[in-house]
Amino acid sequence: MWPDPRRSLTILRLAGPIISGMLSQSLLNLVDAALVGRLGEVALAGVGLGGYAMFIVTALVFGLSSGVQAQTAWRQGECAEAERGRALNAGLAIAVIVALPLSLVCLWQAPRLLALLTQQQAVHEVAVAYFRWRVVALLAVAICCCFRGYWNGVQQTAIYLRIVLATHLVNVLASAGLIFGLAGLPRLGAAGAGAGSAIAVSTAALAWAAYTARAKGPSAFSWQWPSLTALRATLALAVPHSLQQLCFAAGYAVLFAILGQLGTASVAVGHVLVNLSLLLILPGVGLGVAAMSLVGQSLGRATPDEAHRWGWDVVRVAWLALALPALPMLAFPEAVLGLFLYEPALVELGHAALQLTALMIVLDAAAIVLGQALLGAGANRTVMGVTLALQWLVFLPLAWWCGVALGYGLLGIWWMQLAYRCLNSLSFAWIWQRRRWQQLVL
Repeated sequence: MWPDPRRSLTILRLAGPIISGMLSQSLLNLVDAALVGRLGEVALAGVGLGGYAMFIVTALVFGLSSGVQAQTAWRQGECAEAERGRALNAGLAIAVIVALPLSLVCLWQAPRLLALLTQQQAVHEVAVAYFRWRVVALLAVAICCCFRGYWNGVQQTAIYLRIVLATHLVNVLASAGLIFGLAGLPRLGAAGAGAGSAIAVSTAALAWAAYTARAKGPSAFSWQWPSLTALRATLALAVPHSLQQLCFAAGYAVLFAILGQLGTASVAVGHVLVNLSLLLILPGVGLGVAAMSLVGQSLGRATPDEAHRWGWDVVRVAWLALALPALPMLAFPEAVLGLFLYEPALVELGHAALQLTALMIVLDAAAIVLGQALLGAGANRTVMGVTLALQWLVFLPLAWWCGVALGYGLLGIWWMQLAYRCLNSLSFAWIWQRRRWQQLVL
């Protein structure tokens, strides 16, 4: 069944700015890599490892976004404007309580943390310096998550895109200046990329706060210390999602360890395939964030059938949105891989696996969207349980068994990943159809 055009426009109006902001972030990562790449492979490797370590640490506060957004969308649906800012107050308080001491611990223990990722001294030194600059802004990251969740929850997503684009410009200018010592700035080398990112995300936090403070009418917000009830409610939603993101990141570390048992070629090709899939599912993730708001507001209005319909409407749009970038990978795998791999043997190794990746992207649409929609309904523990059980108890053991033990290599691992993505989407579709999430109250 094709999606309803009118409802599709509503979905795209909400998701469009979010998707654009996510894609611009991926583009910025490529710009950062190009800037640091001029310093050599040691600098590039160190920044890559430092960025991965920061991704793991950031996962611990990432759940604040969905926790604030789900509650805000419910209050929006209930027309309870006076209570709408309660979740944002709670999220900001938790951000300070959690992110500030966590950043201090990471600054102190950075050498030990990065030693877990590399034993090469030169790479380790670059990674530590870069990571320390990035983790200084962990509180700013957490604050941005809270504000983003609040404004997405009230369906004003355009502000996210405007702030992201403005701070990206700050990031590029600051990083370039600090890496190479331009315009009288100190020359920090690879660490300058971390300092530039810290400046940019701090600027974003200030921009979010200034915009929110100036908001008038129904969107007006006033700070007050949250009650224990509000703190507990926000933590109950944020913690499962943060743990899910943390274990998701760790799962990729295990996947690359498995690929490492197959040889350097499999690691190189696997790195390209994973990064392509993570980039090309961003439209689905953006649509899932829109589904979170639409479902939460429908439940807040006490219209559970409408919430259920929104979930499937967004899935239909996501199937189409994800099929478009998947088609070139399916039809012209050599040309796509040739953009990243320059050895014919590596292109040949990744040929069939890239076609499987294209199928995965489309098949994953239901899991991506309905998982986010369930977060909007407050079913965060269910999402965490299903996601982690399938990743850690099904996919990773089967990947090792098929790829390493049975000797089917990279292609065998990707077949197991295709089966895992199918099972993941079927599981979330079944949970959505059972409708037990409609009995939850935020």
